[in-house]
Amino acid sequence: MSTLQLTVVGSGDAFGSGGLLNTCFYVAAPSVRFLIDCGATTLPGLKQRGLKSEDVDVIILSHFHGDHFGGVPFLLLDAAVTKRARPLTIISPPGARPRIIRLLEVLYPGTEVLEKIQVNFLEYQPYETLTTKYLSVQAYPVVHTEAALPHGLRISVAGKVISYSGDTEWTDTLLDLARDADLFICECNFYDTQVKGHLNYLTLRQRLPELGHKKILLTHLDQEMLDQLDQLELAYAVDGQVVTV
Repeated sequence: MSTLQLTVVGSGDAFGSGGLLNTCFYVAAPSVRFLIDCGATTLPGLKQRGLKSEDVDVIILSHFHGDHFGGVPFLLLDAAVTKRARPLTIISPPGARPRIIRLLEVLYPGTEVLEKIQVNFLEYQPYETLTTKYLSVQAYPVVHTEAALPHGLRISVAGKVISYSGDTEWTDTLLDLARDADLFICECNFYDTQVKGHLNYLTLRQRLPELGHKKILLTHLDQEMLDQLDQLELAYAVDGQVVTV
């Protein structure tokens, strides 16, 4: 069983609370390097950590909100400009290709980015396992904005399991996602405020004994959470942090 190294590229919410970057985690496994989500600030976040678009083999997307997939066009543009030769794989809910094409047309008309690099689009289906050469992804629908096709992800790679809640309010689906995971990355947008589509810390803390994970890392922190960091008993993500799994 190999050791994985996870770098927190961005741990913030959609509003950049506390100056944090949008959601993105970079995972280096022995045979593959991948992103879990790719928020709008991902490319500068990678470069701040000494990483390049060339260092990414796979992008795995949880849902189609800008702070989770809005960085894809910029990463693709960078790959095209630097003449990336290797294929890049994007794993997502159904519909990533047309959405990304539309974004590129709006943001960079006339650049023909996808004509200059090889991008393989793979779509997962709820509860099914999508398997590639080096990793597999099992996706679970969660409770967030329905139009964004929100999913939690259970990623198996190099004998380890990294689970990720995506954006969601409490749902018992989290029990299946987190069970026996070597690392469970869990959104925790608020401390005690209850908002549809997002978790708060007090609810998560109450249900924690049911989850069954080995290690947890909270993410997607808004200002309310940032103001309460001294009250937290659970580990939380910080931009630039490196976690060994």
